[in-house]
Amino acid sequence: MSLRDTRKIKVTAIAEDNISSFHSCLDSVARERKYLGMVQAPPIESTREFVGSNIRNNYPQFVAVDDDRVVGWCDILPQKREGYTHCGILGIGVLNDYRGLGLGSRLMEATLNAARDFGIERVELEVHASNTPAVEWYERLGFIHEGVKKKARKIDGKYDDALVMALFL
Repeated sequence: MSLRDTRKIKVTAIAEDNISSFHSCLDSVARERKYLGMVQAPPIESTREFVGSNIRNNYPQFVAVDDDRVVGWCDILPQKREGYTHCGILGIGVLNDYRGLGLGSRLMEATLNAARDFGIERVELEVHASNTPAVEWYERLGFIHEGVKKKARKIDGKYDDALVMALFL
């Protein structure tokens, strides 16, 4: 896909008719076993509940849609505990064939704007240390390093540190 083709890809707030396609996208990225904290998507029923709750609560969750297919997502879910409700946790992913085309940046911009409007002041994330392109991208966006969870993940016999990062809106 060329950069010119990406203009037809819409970045929009997630809707109920995106749930099945979002689930497929999430599952595809998870099964790469590199980027997410899961290695497959949760059951579709759990995904329906998750997205339905996000829609009902107006939580910032956006998807990139190519025709009717979700090819990426970004969400910032607010913390619910008293004293932490100004904080949100970032989740993001883009299908392999759509990476490097600026969709992550479009998704991030829309989601950060919605998070700011929602009242979120601090966006937190964890990223695998081995995911150097993502770490560098988050740094360019203004995320700061706050800590390291040593050997936080062990998959296929290999350890990976988790970097803790945050952005203040």
